[in-house]
Parts: sequence; structure tokens; C-alpha cells
Amino acid sequence: MFVVTSLAALPRSAAESLARGYARLLDCAIPRLRGVGMRNLEFTMPSMTGPARRDLIDGVFRSIARVLVAFAKMPSISKSNVAEWIRYEGYEHFEEARRRGRGVLFATAHLGNWELSAFAHALLSRPMHVMVRPLDNPRIDQLVETRRALSGNGLIQKKDFLRSILKALKDNEAVGVLIDQNASLDEGVFVDLFGVPACCGTGFAKLAAHSGAAIIPGFALWSESEKKYILRFYPPIYATGDAAEDTRVLHRHLETVIRAYPDQWLWIHRRWKTRPPGESSLYD
Repeated sequence: MFVVTSLAALPRSAAESLARGYARLLDCAIPRLRGVGMRNLEFTMPSMTGPARRDLIDGVFRSIARVLVAFAKMPSISKSNVAEWIRYEGYEHFEEARRRGRGVLFATAHLGNWELSAFAHALLSRPMHVMVRPLDNPRIDQLVETRRALSGNGLIQKKDFLRSILKALKDNEAVGVLIDQNASLDEGVFVDLFGVPACCGTGFAKLAAHSGAAIIPGFALWSESEKKYILRFYPPIYATGDAAEDTRVLHRHLETVIRAYPDQWLWIHRRWKTRPPGESSLYD
């Protein structure tokens, strides 16, 4: 709470400096985060040198700092100034998808600024729905949910997600879902992600096939030259009904974007936690 309040109170440039300090503090206070990131890079990018891996993880924490600043500043971001934070690229793909009239599923990830992307889309275009998972701390959860809804977006809780998502898609609305989280054996299939099998949930692909909704990969990616985010929408993907293959297609696309912006993905989480039966943990 204090972190968000302190960042919100400062001018943006000062908040960015402070946020980098908070990110460094997080790095020092919870060393296992960097350890997980280094381990992930060790088995996904074995040719990368140790110093290069450390530099990349440094970039991840800088990316987290940018996310923190935007999140703290959300109450002051409006239609009048949102262009200072973000701009579109590929908006025509979203328009194409909506013309079909069967809704849009945004396939996004912990890449760039996943909080700002949905928030800004509601201001720049139209409100959407975001699937969320409650946080363990009720006070922080309330803060996060309040900010996520400030620009008009609707929040879909995981416990009632199926009916809510299908209704939104039937009304030709957009729903954003993070697809890059580890799945359990009974919920996913193994897909090669950076050459290493990762358990990926198939529910997203099944929803797309059942509803007929277009899938738009979309990410708010930081542009250092512009000092703002680019909310990039990629051409629509349409589910074939083969949930395993559709999930593989989505994650191949995700990997391509991560490779282009490696320091903006959340390497510090145990993405490869679930292993094929009989295979030992990659994090022991």
C-alpha cells in the first residue's frame, strides 16, 4: 500500500526513479526471485553467458518498476493524457475481429505492462473484461481490483469465469486472459517453450473454439526510444477445435514476442514448475 501511495504522490520522473529503487529492494529482499530467473535462463538459453543472464534479469526488475509506476498512476490517467503513456499498433486487427460479431479473446501474458494494456484499451477504445485471480492479501486485492476497474473494465473472477466469459463473447465484447501461467497436469498439455516442455492450460483454446471468438495476441511493450508503451495487437488467430494444437500455436507466437522483448517478460516466476510424469523438478 505504501509503495503505491508513494509513487502516486510523486511526479512521473521522480516516481520512476523511486520505483527502480523499490525493484532493487525487492531483488535484494527476495533473492529466490533472481535465482528462479537465472535458472530459467540457464535451461532455456544455455548459450547465454552468466553476465548476459544477470543483465537480462536486471532488465526484468526495471520492467517491474515501470509496471509499478503505471499502476500507481492509474487514478490520474484519463482519456486526456493516456497518449502520454501508450499508443496503439495493429488496432485494425481488433476491428477486424469485432466485425465478425463473435467476441474477441485477448491472449496476453506477463510481458511488458499487462496492467496498463487493459486499462488503457478501455480509455482509447472501449471497456473490456479481464479475468482475475484473487490475491492472498485482501487489502492488496481490493486495491488492485479497484484500480483495474477505474477505466470502466469489468472483472471476471476465476470461480465463475466460464459463464461470464461466454456471455461477454456472445455480446461481441472483448475478454483479456493471461495465458503464460503454469498449469497442472489435469488442466494442460506440454508445449515446447524455449525448447523445454511447459505445461500450458488448454481452457483458453477450448473457449475460443466453443464460442467462435477471434483470438488477438496483444501486449503493451515498452519502447525506450519513445518513452512509452506500444499496445501491439497481432493478426487474429482462429481456433481449430484441436485444443492441444491451438495451445501450441498460441505459445509459439508468445515465445516469438518474448524473444523480441526478453527483458520485459517475468522470467522470475517458475513457469516450468509442472513436469511430465517421472521427470524431476527443474527448480530443486
